Amino acid sequence: MKKLFFTFVLWAAFARLVNLGAAFAAQQEPKNLPILQQWSGDYPLTELRRLPQNLRTSPVGYLADAETFADVWQAFQPDETPDVDFKRNLVIFTRNVDFYNRTSIGMVKLMDGVLEIVAMETMSALPIEDKVAMAIAVIPRAGVKFIHKNLGVRSRRQQRGCSPVPHAQTRR
Repeated sequence: MKKLFFTFVLWAAFARLVNLGAAFAAQQEPKNLPILQQWSGDYPLTELRRLPQNLRTSPVGYLADAETFADVWQAFQPDETPDVDFKRNLVIFTRNVDFYNRTSIGMVKLMDGVLEIVAMETMSALPIEDKVAMAIAVIPRAGVKFIHKNLGVRSRRQQRGCSPVPHAQTRR
């Protein structure tokens, strides 16, 4: 009886390990998304009203339609607005909301619907006065549900950068 019980316990433990292994195997690796177009420059504080209202104070965000992008672009670089296919692509942006630091988007990763923007920026202590440095990029929108900026080692205040992308505007 003891031998039978011991064998049962071993088989149960083995089955549990197999299930755990399958769960780990089912987790997907982050997918690097291509950056289709990219720009960096200054954005005037007086023009923050052009950004979607819920993203005006956020260090990361997105522009999901041509009208909003054209409006923001005129404040960012008042020349001809780049052509973006918003049915297949999404415009993302990142900026430092605490200091004036030049920034650029180095990498974009997607995992389980969460887009992580890996941004690089200069490390100054210059206060924001009349403009913020901003980086803008065009990426494929398929599968994107949320956006998160990898801020590295930062204060808790700076780590608040997570923006949901409405499901209705996301293509699967």
